[in-house]
Amino acid sequence: MVLRVAGAAIAVVFTIGIGGCSTDPAAVNPVIQPGRPGEANHTLSPEEIESGVPAVPPNAADFSYAEMMIAHHQQAIEMSALAPQRAANTSLKGLASRIADTQGPEIGAMNNWLRANGRPAIDPAHQGHSGHSGHPMPGMATAEELARLEAATGAGFDELYVRLMTRHHEGAIQMANVVRKDGADITVQEMADNIVAEQTDEIQRLRTILGT
Repeated sequence: MVLRVAGAAIAVVFTIGIGGCSTDPAAVNPVIQPGRPGEANHTLSPEEIESGVPAVPPNAADFSYAEMMIAHHQQAIEMSALAPQRAANTSLKGLASRIADTQGPEIGAMNNWLRANGRPAIDPAHQGHSGHSGHPMPGMATAEELARLEAATGAGFDELYVRLMTRHHEGAIQMANVVRKDGADITVQEMADNIVAEQTDEIQRLRTILGT
């Protein structure tokens, strides 16, 4: 499991002198942050110890997650943008607006994280259904399904939107759970935690709106 800042088991061994605990930094053994399975342990620098935030570099799972989730979010935004003109259910219109308003800033946050870690920002409009990595993403609507959604109106649109967005959210949760297990970066972990909580709630709201 990924080591979180709040729950990381970091061993600190103090040298205790005859007269009590020494305050001499040289008397303190190195602080070791255990590595993930198969990875070496990380010795924290004095700056990392003082900041309280262990410096764990992002791994491939973190980068793949951020790059693919940007494209995943973009499709949800595009689907939700159809609701104001096509949906019949007022509550569904409100939820679609919430989804778009939430996932737009989350795309910005993930692009900021990529830039801060030496990767180029992702233009979500050019990622297609597989994302930047080229790997298929769970929950994504096909081109044919999107065409049907764009052509639908009224109750037909509502039913199709709920079905597609529920599956889309379930796919996002699946992706988030993978990076929660395989990733290393604490910021990505926090974003994934937020997506699981947020989209689990929205799935329930989607089902409630149409009584499914």
